[in-house]
Amino acid sequence: MSHAPSHTLLVRGARIEGQDATDLLVRDGVIVETGTGLSHAGATVVDADGLIALPGLVDLHVHLREPGYEASETVATGSRAAAAGGFTTVFAMPNTSPVADTAGVVEQELALGEAAGYVHVQPIGAVTVGQKGERLAELGAMADSRARVRVFSDDGFCVFDPLIMRRALEYVKAFDGVIAQHAQDPRLTEGAQMNEGAVSAELGLTGWPAVAEESIIARDVLLAEHVGSRLHVCHLSTAGSVDIIRWAKKRGVNVTAEVTPHHLLLTDELVRDYDARYKVNPPLRREEDVLAVREGLADGTIDIVATDHAPHPAEAKSCEWAAAANGMVGLESALRVVHQAMVETGLMEWTDVARVMSRTPARIGRLEGHGTALGAGQSASFTLYDPRPARTFGLDDLRGRSKNSPYLGRELPGEIRWTVRSGIPTVVDGAVLEVPGVLA
Repeated sequence: MSHAPSHTLLVRGARIEGQDATDLLVRDGVIVETGTGLSHAGATVVDADGLIALPGLVDLHVHLREPGYEASETVATGSRAAAAGGFTTVFAMPNTSPVADTAGVVEQELALGEAAGYVHVQPIGAVTVGQKGERLAELGAMADSRARVRVFSDDGFCVFDPLIMRRALEYVKAFDGVIAQHAQDPRLTEGAQMNEGAVSAELGLTGWPAVAEESIIARDVLLAEHVGSRLHVCHLSTAGSVDIIRWAKKRGVNVTAEVTPHHLLLTDELVRDYDARYKVNPPLRREEDVLAVREGLADGTIDIVATDHAPHPAEAKSCEWAAAANGMVGLESALRVVHQAMVETGLMEWTDVARVMSRTPARIGRLEGHGTALGAGQSASFTLYDPRPARTFGLDDLRGRSKNSPYLGRELPGEIRWTVRSGIPTVVDGAVLEVPGVLA
């Protein structure tokens, strides 16, 4: 457990969710007062003039790699990257070694997050034993453990067997859990290297067709409707998938969906140079898909943004395209990308950003006290973001162990100035603290 000291912070003139400038007085991890012209003797004063205050960001889809793949990331290094990106809570996917399919492993991950102290690390449990898709994992034991798991996923693999998927949906109803599906028909994507379309045909690369995602989503929303359970769709990426989710919600199906920052901004045209930083699952899609998922996020069809932060060591990306690993790091860049793709385009306001990057992911994950409004009596977890600068995203922006970002060399708007988790500063004046809460 982190033993960072308690701080009294006085944040002056922050624009809460982009609205009117307000002061926040923080003491003992709680916002104790809001207003204008506040003062408090001995408080650390934060000049937030021109800065946007957002509730602490919550990422429902992160790969922290520990235990088992510490060469790519650890809970501590991934937590530091999350803080740098304005996050105060992350949900850790279970594709570790051993797989997080038991109460013991999820409790270990929870403890590692507590020891690091940068963010709350909420483990996600595997749906099936070893993520092999053959029999259900210990869902009830993980739900009853100290980690109180409510989200279950075999992410990286699709729960392809419809009977297993039905049983999982039925099982988690007992404790208001949710199955987060990696929607990918494995037969339709054998050997796939990129999105199936004009660019894959030109390059001669095996394509990953949109229908491989859409067909699983269609099946699963019908299963969720049939059993009356909660379904969450991971990293939705196609126009057709948006249509299916929109149809399902109109029917009253209890389904939620996420989109990644990279699917809001990048297209399959980037694959032409065979730069493996752009190799990801699901793959970068067409411009038409990018525009469709932006529209789906703006109109509420897609519920949240989640990074699918997927770190890999250099050797897994510095190789020929076919041999390269899928995945991109995304924690440090997420808010800046959403700013560019959704706010600068006029599709969303900052209140919408708070909804899709904080409040709703916390609600889907059933985490009480996270993603709360910035008002008196609420937890003091927030980020202060400066929307004014625009600069090139570089290696210095990456605070995790791996550097496989698709945004290196790209100009992005904005800068995280402060991240505060339960009253404990983790980022101060743009710099991640070596020890959370220990101010110079």
